[in-house]
Amino acid sequence: MIYDALIAPFADYGFMRRALVACMALAIGGGPIGTFLILRRMSLMGDAMSHAILPGAAIGFLAAGLSIWWMSLGGLLAGLAIVLLAALISRTTALREDASLAGFYLISLALGVLLVSLRGSNIDLLHVLFGTILSVTDDALLLIASIATLTVVTLAVIYRPLVIECFDPAYLRATTGGGTIWHFMFLSLVVVNLVAGFQALGTLMALGLMILPAAAARFWAGAVWSLAALSSALAFLSGFAGLLLSYNFNLPSGPSIVLTAGLFYVGSIMLGTRDSLRTRYFPRAHFHE
Repeated sequence: MIYDALIAPFADYGFMRRALVACMALAIGGGPIGTFLILRRMSLMGDAMSHAILPGAAIGFLAAGLSIWWMSLGGLLAGLAIVLLAALISRTTALREDASLAGFYLISLALGVLLVSLRGSNIDLLHVLFGTILSVTDDALLLIASIATLTVVTLAVIYRPLVIECFDPAYLRATTGGGTIWHFMFLSLVVVNLVAGFQALGTLMALGLMILPAAAARFWAGAVWSLAALSSALAFLSGFAGLLLSYNFNLPSGPSIVLTAGLFYVGSIMLGTRDSLRTRYFPRAHFHE
């Protein structure tokens, strides 16, 4: 019974195994990135950046159809261009970086949908916006795994300054002269991980598997390394449970995965061991002799 419910779908079907591997790779790379987005209070900026890749992916689609490499390259270049433009505007005008990203987010979303609609059908548009993780190819798996590896290695190199900037940016500026280089490297990692998530979950869902597990982990762990590890674990569990849910009930796989991550998040808010509703309003009794 347990085998049929939890293991058989992945043992019997190759597309389910590829989707699960894609979820694992996305969890490994996206978990730590989502943790730092939460700690740096950049969650909504991450949402804006997830849509910034859409025009580039749409141009790749116009050039070569649903080609993973062209769409990924276009999305990567568009995302990095938006990051640079937002940073430039925030440094040369009175507009803050989050506000400039929000403006580019709206422009990017509308432009991307328009470009895809020029050549593609409604199915193509749904593929770009919501992804098709059950049809992920070997090339897509290779790209996602490569990005996860790049993310882990790069974070290992810049981990210390990133942590310092989260909790004491003044100290980082005093000791290194500023955190601009680390900030840009981190934003670049956000973009490449959004490109990886886009291949499986689409532009509208890519951030969900990155932010929701990281937000849920905040109610269970305190140290940065444990937050990142738990975030990756919750992201993988969300992928695993979401795929089973979509398989057994014939539901869209991407939304099922993100909604499962949302259930973990809501459950953590209510039952977590750190600053949850349970610990705040129903604290454990303390006995003193």
